[in-house]
Amino acid sequence: MNTSLSKHADMHRLIYLHGFRSSPTSNKASMLKERFEHMAIIDRFCCPQLPMSPLASLSLIQDRYLPTSADVFVGSSLGGLYAHWLAERYGSRCVLINPAVYPSVKLSSYIGSLKAYHSDADLTWSPSDVEELISIESVGLTRPEQYLLLAATGDELIDWRDMQQRYQNAKQLIVEGSDHAFSGFENYIDHILSFAGFLPYLND
Repeated sequence: MNTSLSKHADMHRLIYLHGFRSSPTSNKASMLKERFEHMAIIDRFCCPQLPMSPLASLSLIQDRYLPTSADVFVGSSLGGLYAHWLAERYGSRCVLINPAVYPSVKLSSYIGSLKAYHSDADLTWSPSDVEELISIESVGLTRPEQYLLLAATGDELIDWRDMQQRYQNAKQLIVEGSDHAFSGFENYIDHILSFAGFLPYLND
């Protein structure tokens, strides 16, 4: 019997939402999964493949995982917007890694056929997907103390100052340099797990 799992059977989950055209095999998702495996609580780590449609992505998370306020949403890039929206809906804690800030304008230039980053899969980004983004991107920030922002000043796609302003009342870690993929992510996993309430498990 795995005593670590049974001891924490009633504990919360970390639900990771990947970015635009990304997947559960991204570097950040893989590193988090490896840490949860090391802690013997892999059943508390959730990281699905998200569809291109923003609303379908939100529905998938809600229907598959039935989130509660105890769960923690972690999102990267566009997944950060999804994590923000879900955290507001469920009153959950939320970690944002170089999150997309009002992304509908920039992503409107990607309409058409695209390639996935981590596979040969063909993807389609449509005008209706952009309209769905518009419908969710202005979500409020009603409990900023429940948010942790990790923003890299070297992000080549999203201006870190826009992220800082959008989440100005949240806890923030502004990382000098790095990039949109958040190179050096392994150095911040403990910050994320501590904020999310998982790090104490390492001391059991």
